[in-house]
Amino acid sequence: MENTLPTKQEAAELLQEHVTDTYLKLHSLMVGTTLEGYAKLFNEDPHLWFITGYLHDIDFQKHPTLHPGESLKWFKEWNYPNEIIHAVHSHAYGYNGYTQEPETVLASALIACDELCGIFYAYKKLNPIPYKEMKISSILKRLKDRTFAPNIKREDIEYGCRKLGITMEEHVKHMIEFLGVLN
Repeated sequence: MENTLPTKQEAAELLQEHVTDTYLKLHSLMVGTTLEGYAKLFNEDPHLWFITGYLHDIDFQKHPTLHPGESLKWFKEWNYPNEIIHAVHSHAYGYNGYTQEPETVLASALIACDELCGIFYAYKKLNPIPYKEMKISSILKRLKDRTFAPNIKREDIEYGCRKLGITMEEHVKHMIEFLGVLN
């Protein structure tokens, strides 16, 4: 059986069905958008990468202690590509008993982007400027300040960057560019 991949519209309908939290919907869009940007940068499949980021937390609201276990079951039932399943599985590396390390560029990018989107969100709440107008130095300063958005796992962002072979400064620069399309 051939793998399937939802369209953006079908993915939006799935997210609507499983997620009611406004922040989680925005987070999903942010992660999907940044992964799509990285896919273009790395000459990968932008649609596959967007869908991976967009649906990576689809089970989180209803099943936070099992996350991403339920979504992994759904993705297998829906016959999604193994690249999505691996990336979503490994983005939980070290949490809820998940031990699958990222083995692909997609999985590493998901880890690098996921938590950093939380920093961008929190920064935008304090400074309601368009993403494309944010300064790299301002985001890096917030990353260093562990009292700012204290629940953001900065070590995950650093781990993802190491796996991608990019510096944090490069990563923040890319994220500003990629998120700029959401303004």
